Amino acid sequence: MRTPVRLAAFALGLVAVFGVAAGAGRLIGPDVRPEPEPAHGGAHTPGTPRVPGGLQIAQGGYRLSPATTRFTVGEPRPFAFQVLGPDGKPVTSYTRNHDKDLHLIVVRRDLSGYQHLHPVLGADGTWSAPIGVDTPGQYRVLADFQPAAEPEALTLGVDVPAPGDYQPVPLPPVARTAEVDGYTVTLAGDLAAGASSKLDLTVSRDGKPVTDLEPYLGALGHLVVLREGDLAYLHVHPASETALSFEAEVPSPGVYRLYLDFQHAGKVRTAEFTATTTGVTQPPAPTGTADPGPSADGHTHD
Repeated sequence: MRTPVRLAAFALGLVAVFGVAAGAGRLIGPDVRPEPEPAHGGAHTPGTPRVPGGLQIAQGGYRLSPATTRFTVGEPRPFAFQVLGPDGKPVTSYTRNHDKDLHLIVVRRDLSGYQHLHPVLGADGTWSAPIGVDTPGQYRVLADFQPAAEPEALTLGVDVPAPGDYQPVPLPPVARTAEVDGYTVTLAGDLAAGASSKLDLTVSRDGKPVTDLEPYLGALGHLVVLREGDLAYLHVHPASETALSFEAEVPSPGVYRLYLDFQHAGKVRTAEFTATTTGVTQPPAPTGTADPGPSADGHTHD
């Protein structure tokens, strides 16, 4: 076979080989996996770790935008903020959870000075509430809400300072009971990292069980759990309509602070507990820190 003929035959062979490969590629598809779509509205994507709420100022296209940049120690003063949506405009429509459109948690970075508030929403999308703090320090403001356009709730957080001489206090020790305004609240159940834990609480007064608790936020009580260190906010769901029973899931071993809001005789009170996950011992308080003193109901509820 002459050389030109051989070259022509070889070229035709290459065309045939590449044609078959291209056809197989169309049948099989490209060996490139498409990028997964981002989670809509900050919702949890199956197969990925769930990020605890409150650690970010923005998530899923939503941003917490405070108009007030500091707290004043003493007399309450207006605190205003907006929730900005993916379009950059203030969100004005929400889905109600636990009887409210938005829950606002204010707590100092050492987990003292807890407040659970329900601001008022203005027509322009500005939330406002009078807030006063008892001591200087850095405070974490946590907004728990569900935009009407989203399938799940979000919790966004931002730090707001109260200028002055900040004297941090250590966490009270782990205990099964808490005293508040003449009531004794007892905690049963343990936190287990990465698993759902059932927590049961009972309220007594003068040694007798309180059996006529009044509904508060759609249940007999409302429980907030914050993680020591970063103040991650954990959603806790009521496990019963007739008892102070909750399902809590903490993401990591460590020390947590529990705040139970309950209502009796027309007043909301907060019982606080320090708890650790199974197998974790609370570290000793640093030397040279102030004694936090006995627990008292110095909280604000709205």
